[in-house]
Amino acid sequence: MLGRMNTASPAESRRARARRRAGEFPPAPTPLAVPVFDSHTHLDITVHEAGVPGGTGDPVEALVAAAAKVGVDRLVQVGVDVASSRWGAELAARQPAVVATVALHPNEAPTLPDLDEALRAIEALAAEPRVRGVGETGLDTFRTGEAGRAAQEESFRAHIAIAKRYRKPLIIHDRDAHDDVLRVLDSEGAPDTVVLHCFSGDADFAAECVRRGYLLSFAGVVTFASAGNLRAAAAVTPPGQMLVETDAPYLTPMPYRGQPNASYLIPLTVRALAEAADADLDALCAAISATGDRVFGPWR
Repeated sequence: MLGRMNTASPAESRRARARRRAGEFPPAPTPLAVPVFDSHTHLDITVHEAGVPGGTGDPVEALVAAAAKVGVDRLVQVGVDVASSRWGAELAARQPAVVATVALHPNEAPTLPDLDEALRAIEALAAEPRVRGVGETGLDTFRTGEAGRAAQEESFRAHIAIAKRYRKPLIIHDRDAHDDVLRVLDSEGAPDTVVLHCFSGDADFAAECVRRGYLLSFAGVVTFASAGNLRAAAAVTPPGQMLVETDAPYLTPMPYRGQPNASYLIPLTVRALAEAADADLDALCAAISATGDRVFGPWR
């Protein structure tokens, strides 16, 4: 989910904050007994904006290795434009622990000089075998003004069609647009598998998504004290429809909010999810891992 709300001084941009805090990664949490995967990360943005845990070695390999040490054994690298989608597809082709998704982020679509050309490039990448999803696409009424809404929705509809043509899961970015996301999915006909990335709705919206068979992916926000609505949403989400993600380098879970995020911090979020859902941690990790194999796998 790009385009975070700026909680620091208005004079300091998100990228400036990232440069200032580069390398200030939190310590590794207690490893998980049962492995789980990160359903949504941006390795390229993490390296560019935050650096590498430990600061040495090949940056992507270091991030993958740090995750593996705590029981996060697989990652889904998510594209947000043509360049990042191509980068992710190339990475997944050579890194067994990573699969990729490709897309134009909804806030990207209105800025493009030729949306159709960019969509053709995304469709070509979607055909590659290590590309296992189409997204993140969707709608964002928080960042995109009224003038950009038409292009955003056109892009969303095109991504739905690509996901259906290639029988790949659709990964949705939904910010302040719950009703419109469902409206577009209903009018186009949803793909077989739909993932609500960084789920941000309440229990009622979660129940509606669960009823439709969609998967809900929870990020570090679920650990925030103010996120009671997300914990309530997790409580009504069956383990077989629940995923966990970082959206790294953003949305770092507590108690490290404000520092860079990375896949090795997934244990903090999945433990909070287990508590919110009143679920056994090991059983929840096993269910999430099995869903990953069903939706995105096999990785190797």
